[in-house]
Amino acid sequence: MNSIELNIHGMHCAGCVSTVEKSLAKVTGVDTAVVNLSLEKAVVTGSVDKKQLIEAVKSSGYTATQFIQEDLSRDINLEKLAEAKKRMVLGWLVTIPIMAWMLVEMITGLVYPSPEVYHTMMLLLSAVAVFFAGGDTIRNGWKSIVYFSPNMDVLIMIGCLAAWSTGWLRLWIEIHPFTGIASMIMAFHLTGRYFEYKARGNASSAIKKLMNLSAKEATVIDGSGVESVVDIRNLSIGDVVVVRAGETISADGEVLDGIADVDESLVTGESVPVPKNEGDSVVGGTVCLNSTIKIKVGKTGKDTFLSQVVRLIENTQATKVPIQLFADRVVSIFVPIILVVSGLTFLSWYFSTEFMFKISTSVSSILPFFPFNSTPIAQALYASIAVLVIACPCALGLATPTALMAGTGLGAQNGVLIRDGAAIQRMNEANTVFFDKTGTITTGNPEVVGAHVAKTMTKEELIRLTASLEKESSHPLAKALLSYANQNNVDLLQSDKIKVRPGSGIEGVINGKKIKAGTAEFVGYQTKINENKTVVYVSYDGEEIGYFQFRDQLRKEAEEIISNLKSRGMTIVLLTGDGEEIARETAQQLGINKVHAELSPEAKLDIIASYQNKNNTVVMIGDGINDAPALSQADVGIAMGTGTDIALESGDMVLTGKGMEGLPKAFALSQIMFSKIRQNIFWAFIYNIVAVPLAVIGLLHPVVAEAAMALSSINVVLNSGRLSKLSLK
Repeated sequence: MNSIELNIHGMHCAGCVSTVEKSLAKVTGVDTAVVNLSLEKAVVTGSVDKKQLIEAVKSSGYTATQFIQEDLSRDINLEKLAEAKKRMVLGWLVTIPIMAWMLVEMITGLVYPSPEVYHTMMLLLSAVAVFFAGGDTIRNGWKSIVYFSPNMDVLIMIGCLAAWSTGWLRLWIEIHPFTGIASMIMAFHLTGRYFEYKARGNASSAIKKLMNLSAKEATVIDGSGVESVVDIRNLSIGDVVVVRAGETISADGEVLDGIADVDESLVTGESVPVPKNEGDSVVGGTVCLNSTIKIKVGKTGKDTFLSQVVRLIENTQATKVPIQLFADRVVSIFVPIILVVSGLTFLSWYFSTEFMFKISTSVSSILPFFPFNSTPIAQALYASIAVLVIACPCALGLATPTALMAGTGLGAQNGVLIRDGAAIQRMNEANTVFFDKTGTITTGNPEVVGAHVAKTMTKEELIRLTASLEKESSHPLAKALLSYANQNNVDLLQSDKIKVRPGSGIEGVINGKKIKAGTAEFVGYQTKINENKTVVYVSYDGEEIGYFQFRDQLRKEAEEIISNLKSRGMTIVLLTGDGEEIARETAQQLGINKVHAELSPEAKLDIIASYQNKNNTVVMIGDGINDAPALSQADVGIAMGTGTDIALESGDMVLTGKGMEGLPKAFALSQIMFSKIRQNIFWAFIYNIVAVPLAVIGLLHPVVAEAAMALSSINVVLNSGRLSKLSLK
């Protein structure tokens, strides 16, 4: 299984997205295919050749190319926005004279200078608007018919062509011509498309803003101390760069020399500067506030923090929120249904004019609308054209992607990265929150507070043997033991045949004898210590030789955050591999009533599953390493980042700060994002449910209908864009 990303060209609406998704899904080997209209991007998973996917897109009437992330650093809508503006201006340049000419006729009843000139000029001017300014829409509409994938452009194309053709029909039959209306429909359509592109560009500004945070150049210093300025794309791992006060740090790496305060709000969402000393890690895109530091480059290109953040945001925007799936099903059949409704509307008005007019008149007595009264064929065309141009699947299709686009950018700026858009909805339905203890509720930096030895062993020997074994482990307790050995000036021994047992301990061979360190059960310790401290037991050559006691500090923000979650009505549960006594003491300090102690990683997963089986929606917060199984099992897994390493595959969300401060922001973000998605989908549905019937009974002028259609899409995009202006608390 792999993931392939493609740029899709030629899409204009939600119907286009549905068509491309279906074409990709039909390719043998494709597991999932998700297309994002705003990013013009497709993400396909499965065992499939990229060429097959490109051909599948081509067969549906669109084109696909290799996705290039660097393209996001520029405004992806800039060229389209300029083209859309040019078409809009041309459309109105011919439509405004048409409107003025029609207004004179409506007010005075005079067809100036003569009927022949008037109708001929209407045909010519409208042709400029429909076929030149709106040429792209007409071509795309025709192409979608040829490929049997009707979209929004089909509705506009048929509506405009039907209205424009009445200028010719009047030569053979008695009909009120709608020639000028064709021009107005297209002008409003082009205006809506222009403002939609503009709003989409604003909604996607988060990615461009993040990409533009990185420095463009770096000052590299060679071994002889000579400085040279290079493009950051030419940096290599191991290069030494100089960053002076006020400059943007040019690369992810480690401080070699100097002390400075760094603005890491990009990483943590917090504006308080972080002091950096020799050996500390730094992130490209953050700002050195004072002094000068030298940095050894550790990551370049796609491996840097900023690139990973952008990748997470892109992937999130290419996911589907469950509430959107129903809207997608509606969109997939929307255009064919509207075409049928428009056809039935024409037939109803043409063959049952009096009956339809009675309905129109009765409804107009309640609502401030005026029925159109003309010949049967004119009324039939009037109503059926209005149905075509009022229908708007775009608003439904844009409801979720635009909210995800704006919301993920807001989250990234506040230290909350969303890997799975569907987690937004699940998090809003959550009623139970699980916390891992070590490294989540506590700082994850325990220290040894006691070393107890058996009669056959000295304290120094116990420390040497245990630290020699634990040096092969990355567990926080192992690091604490190594630090303790260093403090006591104990030299270490060579260890072999190391095996780590997650949730239990570690074992190996030293001086030809087997050594174990971990839980009492794993080590085989007969006398278990019941204290409010974490204990690691040690055996050597099958003999009990002693144990160590550890103490870890609670995070200063833990109590306030848990109180915040309880105020939201959440049930809080503590999970830990520590002993029962220390677990209950920690829970009591934080006001947590439910505790599960002495758990292996697999046991944590089972506990979460048992709560889910009782119809609980579960959120799990952990460090993303030992907690990976539990994070994956939870409905929403939230991984604690380390500030610079965000490549955590087990969480649906990642907090990039040093602690849990971002957790309330994650809940607030999911709440406001899901609220926006629901608002967008609600108004999109309501708009179509109300507008289409009004058009059917002839109470909506085609021009008013097209203006309303354009505004509905713009409203959805602007509503989502408001997310970027909100603050998270």
